Amino acid sequence: MQDQMDYQKIGKSAKARRILRNIFVYTMLTFWALIVLFPFYWMVLTSVKSYSTYNAEYIPKFFTLAPTLANYADAFTSVSLGRYLLNTLLFTVVTTALMLFVTTLAAFAFARLEFRGKNLIFTLFLALMMIPNELVIITNFVTVTNADLRNTFTGLILPSVTSVFYIYLLRENFAQIPDTLYYAAKVDGTSDLRYLRRVMLPICRPTLITIGILKIIECWNSYVWPRLITDDADYYLVSNGIQEIRENGFGRENIPAMMAAVVVISLPLIVLFLIFRKKVMEGVSRGGMKG
Repeated sequence: MQDQMDYQKIGKSAKARRILRNIFVYTMLTFWALIVLFPFYWMVLTSVKSYSTYNAEYIPKFFTLAPTLANYADAFTSVSLGRYLLNTLLFTVVTTALMLFVTTLAAFAFARLEFRGKNLIFTLFLALMMIPNELVIITNFVTVTNADLRNTFTGLILPSVTSVFYIYLLRENFAQIPDTLYYAAKVDGTSDLRYLRRVMLPICRPTLITIGILKIIECWNSYVWPRLITDDADYYLVSNGIQEIRENGFGRENIPAMMAAVVVISLPLIVLFLIFRKKVMEGVSRGGMKG
């Protein structure tokens, strides 16, 4: 009887410690989430304040009683924000599609095909990740300029259609698929491309989705390369457009309208991540496992 009471006390004590630990963990997570999300809240809040209300606040307020959507109309009418969004959408979709095509074929070659010097070539390929991006940008700028591709979508897209890191990530994912499936497919007379399309791609779909989303975010936020290669407003992306808005639009004076433009530009990426967040987490975890 005494032993049973002791076990109950130990169980209650362990349960109390578990509850306290959970309370502490969730409290810290909530606090950290508030810190991370506060800039987004402040951005949206500022975007729905009128210009006069914003300038009249000597002490910033964390709410507004008179929200307005006029700033969003100004964001599209005062500058060519719609054109910047269309340019960025075209750049992002084409670049991501080409990158997935090139990355998939390269990863399949390194993971499944056997050819002389494969390991050496892959090692040298990975060594490219040690080269600073600034050096690559300079080389690409000279190449694109000499090819007379400045202020063209071709010049914007071509340097971004491959990625050493994504090839490595997908190659590691492909390598986890048992070799027996490949050998069985070859016995049945299946071609390499058919095996890639019908077996490997469906199995590695989460990783492909992750790579695609990461590339979309990279293209949407691209700033340095578009800034170097374009000086024609007809080819500006949203990253260039923000600078254009700040310098020649309403940004320096009308901060609420500037924030409205930033909300419009940020919203597609936020929605995209919320829709595919589970696939992103699954793809990253699969890419980091062996066996």
